Amino acid sequence: MNELAERGRRRTEWIRSRMPLLAAVHAHFLETRPFAGHRIGMSLHLEPKTAVLLETLAAGGAEVVATGNHGSTQDDVVAFLREGGMTVFGSRADTIEKHHENLAGVLDASPDILLDNGADLAAGIVERGTQTGILGGTEETTSGGLRLRGELAGSIPFPIVVINDSILKAIGENRHAVGQSVVESFMRITNLMVPGRRFVVAGYGWCGRGVAQYLRALGGRVAVAEIDELKAFEAALDGYRVDTMESLAGWGEVFITATGHPDVMGPAIFPLLNDGAVLANCGHFPWEIDVTALKARASGVRVLDDAIERIDFADGRHVILLAEGRMMNLAGREPKGNSLESMDLGFLLQSLSLERVATRAETLEPGAQPVPDDINRDIARRMLAAMGADR
Repeated sequence: MNELAERGRRRTEWIRSRMPLLAAVHAHFLETRPFAGHRIGMSLHLEPKTAVLLETLAAGGAEVVATGNHGSTQDDVVAFLREGGMTVFGSRADTIEKHHENLAGVLDASPDILLDNGADLAAGIVERGTQTGILGGTEETTSGGLRLRGELAGSIPFPIVVINDSILKAIGENRHAVGQSVVESFMRITNLMVPGRRFVVAGYGWCGRGVAQYLRALGGRVAVAEIDELKAFEAALDGYRVDTMESLAGWGEVFITATGHPDVMGPAIFPLLNDGAVLANCGHFPWEIDVTALKARASGVRVLDDAIERIDFADGRHVILLAEGRMMNLAGREPKGNSLESMDLGFLLQSLSLERVATRAETLEPGAQPVPDDINRDIARRMLAAMGADR
C-alpha cells in the first residue's frame, strides 16, 4: 500500500472504530448480502466517514462505483478505497468540468441503485434518458430533495428515498452536527473569535437552527434572515433578531448561508455590506452566494490563505469569501466535516434505506419520498442504546 493510501487507511481505521451503528449493520450485511448482484453508483463527499459507509455496502455484496463532490474530495481516502478494489473517480484538485466527467463516469458504469448527493446522478439519468434499469436510490441533502421535487419532479420513475427528510437526520446531523462543524470550521479557517461578533444566518431550517444555536452558545451575537413567515416566527421565539437580508446586510460582520436555494446573497446585497464582512456558505451547492456576480464587481481578488479570498471593491470596501462559496465545513486544511456520531446515524439511514430499495423496492412509490417510518423508529432505538441514554 502506497504512502497516500496508508494514510487514508489509518484515518479510516480511527473513524470506523467510533461508528458502532455501521459496524452492526456491516456484520448483518455480511450474512444477508442484500446488494449481491447490484451495482451502486455513488456521488457523495469522499472522506473517511464515507469510506466506512462504502465498506458497509460492499460487505452486503454491492459493487460500488463512486465519485465525490467538487472541492471536498480527500485524496488519501480515494487512494485507500482504490487499493481495496473499488472504482473511485475524483481528486481534491478537480475542476468543475472534471467533476462533471467523474459523474458521467459513474453513470457510464450503468448502476442499478443510486446513492446521490444534490441529485446530480438523478439529473444525469434524466438527461441521458436512461431511467429504465434503475431499481431506485437515496438522496442525502436538502438541496437534492428540493431539486427532485422541483426541476426533476415527474421525471423520476423509480423511488428515491430522501435521507434529509428523516427527523433523525434533521435533529442529529443537520442541527447539531452541521451547527457544530460550521462554527468549528469558521474558527479553524479564519482564526477569528466568535464571542461578541455579529453573525447573520440566512435560513432557519434545521441547518440554520444549528448554526445559530452553536454561534450563540459561544457568545456570538446572532440574527436570522428568513423569508418564510413560520420559520421567521420560530426564530423570533427562539430569541434571535429576525429581518430581511437587505436590512441585516449593514449590521452583520459574518454571513453564513444555510438555505439550499440559489442567490441568497446577490448583487443587491453586496453594496450594503460593511467593509471586511466575511461571507460563507454551508449549503450543498456553491450557489447561495452569487460568487460570479461578486467577483464581477470587484476591483481586485486576492487569495490570502487556504480557503480565504479578499474581494476588493472600487469604493474602498472589501469582503472576505470563504471556500469560494462552497461548503465551508469541508474546506480548508484538514477538513473534518460533521461529527462521527452524526454520520454514524446518517449513514445507517443510508444503509437501511438502500437495503429497502434493493430488497423491497415494490413497497416504495416512484419519485422522491421520505425514509420509511419503520426504519426511522428502528434507528432511533439503536441510537438511544448506543448513547446509553437510559444510564
